[in-house]
Amino acid sequence: MEIAIRLTTAPKAKPGPENLGFGRVFTDHMFIMDYGPSQGWHDPRIVPYGPLSLEPAAAVFHYAQAVFEGMKAFRTVDGRVALFRPRLNIERLNRSCDRMCIPALDPDFVLQAIKTLVDVERDWVPSAPGTALYIRPFIFACDTVLGVHPAQTYKFLIILSPVGSYYAQGMNPVSIYVEPEYVRAVRGGTGEAKAAGNYAAGLKAQQTAVAEGHAQVLWLDALERRYVEEVGAMNVFFRFDDEVATPELSGSILPGIVRRSVLELLRSWGVPAVERKITIDEVYTAHAEGRLKEAFGTGTAAVISPIGQLAWRNNVISINGGQIGELARQLYDTLTGIQTGRLPDEFGWLEEV
Repeated sequence: MEIAIRLTTAPKAKPGPENLGFGRVFTDHMFIMDYGPSQGWHDPRIVPYGPLSLEPAAAVFHYAQAVFEGMKAFRTVDGRVALFRPRLNIERLNRSCDRMCIPALDPDFVLQAIKTLVDVERDWVPSAPGTALYIRPFIFACDTVLGVHPAQTYKFLIILSPVGSYYAQGMNPVSIYVEPEYVRAVRGGTGEAKAAGNYAAGLKAQQTAVAEGHAQVLWLDALERRYVEEVGAMNVFFRFDDEVATPELSGSILPGIVRRSVLELLRSWGVPAVERKITIDEVYTAHAEGRLKEAFGTGTAAVISPIGQLAWRNNVISINGGQIGELARQLYDTLTGIQTGRLPDEFGWLEEV
């Protein structure tokens, strides 16, 4: 399919890096494609960014049949624009589609659409340290019949946002609230899909966490409330002595692209890195015994986010004295170095636009 391109006649002023924040500013154009039962995916186009027209009965408003992805384009030190492991994001998007009964997309065409849109918006890719162009592909159901069943019509969009740090603290360690009551997902549910409803289900706990002075929520498993799963916007890692552990993918945890990259990096460095069950009691016991050296989150938005505090049932512990750990810093520097071309891409993770 050819992608039709209609450029805006009223381009917006581009903000400076100090005014970016995260996900607040959007570029001039967006990609749209439609799905119907007889045409399949069709009419791919890039048009000026703007409002959508949907009927009040649109299925997405009532039954949350929607999925999304998050990825970034980076300005390299020599002026190129590159994507970080985009094919893995597209594979995960299609897995999410399968779980939510949404028609699959052609992975090669999705990558073409992303590259085309980013190329159109090339001047929006920031170059200041710690900045990037965030890419948000998403799909939602459009049927205008009220009834609980998979829709027959959908829209696939891609929007772009130049961003700075996800957390206001930047790379400073954040405080994490361990949620004792609410749950994010259960095995057999939609936890391993990037489904929109997963995030709505986490808002109540996030609200409580912020009110108590924490940046994010650490979720425990839905059945026993013992096993660590993930942070609201990140996967999570713990360094116990010389071993680095992250919760295994059990069906209720999102398989993060940065999570996978961190595991591959650690193993290439000879650092023992395992995927296994981790209880919150183990974390607190290891801290009491002096064996918990570091904790950090991983994700597209923040890349690496050191955890300085954990708060669980009124028991607050400080990790690594509230300072950035040596390994977290090394991982952040390496990943961002590869993404921006400051370090060689020995793994072949970048795709140039």
